[in-house]
Amino acid sequence: MVDFTVSEIDQQILDQIRAEGKAGEKYTRYYEDNEEELLKDEFPEAKNFPPLIEKFARRTESDTSGATLGMQITMRRAANAGVPLKQSPGQGLGNAALAAAGTEEQKRKWSGLTLAMSITEPGAGSDTKAIQTTATRDGDDYILNGDKIFVTTGIRCEGVVVWATVDKSLGRAGIKSFMVMKGTPGFEIVRKEKKLGIRTSDTAAFSFRDCRVPRENVLGGDEEKGKGAGSGAYKGVLKTFNMTRPGVAAGGIGQAIGAFEFARDALAAEGVEVDWDMAGHNRTAAQQTLIDMEADIEAASLVTFRAAWLADQGASNNLEASVSKSKGGDVCRTVPQRAMELLGGMSISHDHLLEKYLRDGRISDIYEGTGQIQRLIIARTILGLSSAELS
Repeated sequence: MVDFTVSEIDQQILDQIRAEGKAGEKYTRYYEDNEEELLKDEFPEAKNFPPLIEKFARRTESDTSGATLGMQITMRRAANAGVPLKQSPGQGLGNAALAAAGTEEQKRKWSGLTLAMSITEPGAGSDTKAIQTTATRDGDDYILNGDKIFVTTGIRCEGVVVWATVDKSLGRAGIKSFMVMKGTPGFEIVRKEKKLGIRTSDTAAFSFRDCRVPRENVLGGDEEKGKGAGSGAYKGVLKTFNMTRPGVAAGGIGQAIGAFEFARDALAAEGVEVDWDMAGHNRTAAQQTLIDMEADIEAASLVTFRAAWLADQGASNNLEASVSKSKGGDVCRTVPQRAMELLGGMSISHDHLLEKYLRDGRISDIYEGTGQIQRLIIARTILGLSSAELS
């Protein structure tokens, strides 16, 4: 039976992550207001916290499942308003793509690096078949040409998984992903993006001009084109989303948790707390709103845990991944908004970090497939229709 209960040792891990986030709050406003600066690799306060690997080493099979704990950690980190005290390698979106579609040799070669994933273009977002970046075969190499925007971890990363088309006439079936390392001739970082939210994240724009990469850098090592192609083709690399969408959902839910906790604690300081034994009709509007916010967070969390658990079991989770992403994208908008409505003027003040949750959470409903796209995927899956039949 699936059990999403957090064990004692795993709760200690989450508590330390929360404490680290609290310690990092003193730096948040500076890096938000100076978006052009990268976070330090390590802040002085990091020395006050033992490496989490020590606690992970004490985990047993009876503890929380790895997938559930991973989502819990993502939620807790997103709920923290503080910046990370230490940057960890090997945790970019490109690492998830490598894990989903790379060959064993590619994983051994690149998994220890911090890898970004480059999909979005000025004219192609959720509609990936509109990708214009090309990869032209030339002997033992491919030559990449095109522009990419909104690349998460684009400045700090050591390499990037680039989605490009080897044959535009094939649409999505012509798309493959290529590992391109920093410093490759023809690969240029154009700028660090300035954004509404997640300002401490180093998001970049790239250009590729006659950028030559070896054939062995095709992710999955499969160069077959068209429908039915292997892991290097569109359907293969799309598995990445079924692994990362629950994580993106968890990040959005974490923003909702942070906003909820902020509002709950601020109201408690003024004497407004939820009495669960009180009859519903006796509760104040503020108390009922807190209950509704918490219920929405719980519902979104459960579908996200299930989507991640299915992926961890090697089972199909296409539907569940989109459901979790849709729900996470909802609560990351609605819960911070309701928290701000509860707290009024203080919620928009620069003296508090509540407004950050609304700004930071907004992206969770947009990247890795918008909420509208997720609803299309859900409908197609349930009804058994293709994209041509339902769009």
